[in-house]
Amino acid sequence: IRISDINTPEISKPGCARESRLGMRAQKRLHQLLNAGPVQLQRLSDRDRDQYGRKLRAVYRNGRSLGEVLVAEGLAHRWKGYKESWCG
Repeated sequence: IRISDINTPEISKPGCARESRLGMRAQKRLHQLLNAGPVQLQRLSDRDRDQYGRKLRAVYRNGRSLGEVLVAEGLAHRWKGYKESWCG
């Protein structure tokens, strides 16, 4: 599954040191959020899968998007249909 409502910093091929650091923080925080209790997955668009075959879903707990939590904490951007730079 790919979280469909956000874009997080890359950890495998970061564009800069800042992106690498933020990517590691985002990964750790997402694990905390996912392990905190039951979540619901929601399809947000007509597009079911990404180019790699992963299901595109938003992740919610108690009606709140976990992606929005990451955005609020500066660990993700809202997905706008393209990647924004983390190195600027």
